[in-house]
Amino acid sequence: MAAESHAKQSTVTRVDDVDLDVLEDTLSFFIRSLNLAVSRDLDARLDGLDVARGTGKVTALFLIGRHPGIRPSVIAAAAMMDRSAIGRVLDGMERHGLVRREPDSEDGRVQALFLTEAGETLAAEVRAIVRESRAFFHDMSDSEYAQVVDLLRNIYWRIVKSHSGRG
Repeated sequence: MAAESHAKQSTVTRVDDVDLDVLEDTLSFFIRSLNLAVSRDLDARLDGLDVARGTGKVTALFLIGRHPGIRPSVIAAAAMMDRSAIGRVLDGMERHGLVRREPDSEDGRVQALFLTEAGETLAAEVRAIVRESRAFFHDMSDSEYAQVVDLLRNIYWRIVKSHSGRG
């Protein structure tokens, strides 16, 4: 009976009344939740393009464009994805004619990645869309936005560098 009474008292009908419990002070909860919201917004903006939906395609597109000849393992490390997952992303991008693979000039056993002309064109289009993504955070001041980006950038690089050299 006490459990039923407690359940009735804690019925929440508005999100404003939600108590997040321990999640209120858990960074990973907020990062995951914001990632879902931001990803949905970006996916909507990228709708119809070869990089819409999925993880790693935009990162791979930009890294290959910025660093012609980059190795898949470096993209995997920068995207914090395992090599097999990045391999599947690259396979799809190759099927769509966005990237080409060549033997690495220093180690022929390793692949070097390059954007095709179609990949270069898509990268320019996607870059413009990504720059517009600031609008998702329209209610943040430029100062707040810069602070959050700086903080997350520092955390990102600390984690990436601490994991480089593993696997």
